[in-house]
Amino acid sequence: AAPYGPSAPDAERRPPVVEELSGRERDVLRRLALMMSTEEIAADLFVSVNTVKTHLKSVYRKLAVNRRGEAVRRARELGLL
Repeated sequence: AAPYGPSAPDAERRPPVVEELSGRERDVLRRLALMMSTEEIAADLFVSVNTVKTHLKSVYRKLAVNRRGEAVRRARELGLL
């Protein structure tokens, strides 16, 4: 049987402990919470769109999420926003 399901122990269903976000990753996350586009975040931080995308990938990985809305929600749960 798969370890994830109704009978999985609580510890296995809990999201993993979050790796600490860098200062720049927190900057990007705060702007995500403001519903800014990738392009707007890049312009605001004076970096390229590709740099923002790299930070976003790292934020998603560290928060164990796949989308912007999930990242913002998870960050709020963890008191990061």
